[in-house]
Amino acid sequence: MSEKSYLTKEGLRKLTEELHEMKTKGRAIIAADIEEAREKGDLRENAEYKAAKERQSLQETKILKLENMIANAVLVDETNLDLSKVFILSTVKVKNLKTNAVDKYTLVPENEQNLREKKISVQSPVGKGLIGKAVGDVVEIQVPAGVMKFEVLDITRE
Repeated sequence: MSEKSYLTKEGLRKLTEELHEMKTKGRAIIAADIEEAREKGDLRENAEYKAAKERQSLQETKILKLENMIANAVLVDETNLDLSKVFILSTVKVKNLKTNAVDKYTLVPENEQNLREKKISVQSPVGKGLIGKAVGDVVEIQVPAGVMKFEVLDITRE
């Protein structure tokens, strides 16, 4: 069974465009590279041919992954989200209880994460730890660097 992909309309649009690009232009470019490499002679010792076939294999794997993600997409309706608890698309203000630093993160689908914009994946340790929490809750989250302790200060939709 495939894992559900929680996506916004914009995220689904971007994935669909990327998939179309890979299936059309991407495949055509790699096919041309393979044909050009074939023309250079013995395929057993042709590094260009082997490299092009490897790129083709990686691209087809990514195409399958995108197709699966799109097929199992669950669109998140941003208009009906509950503000009392942290869910996907919540913007959460948290206080690190060890350092007293206050940060604000938006929880997004995995393919939309962007740390520069403070968008973290709901699949990340911090994202998973914050899901379902309410203002005032204190949560301990296991991260690669150890355990982090946060207090949820505010939940909004931005």
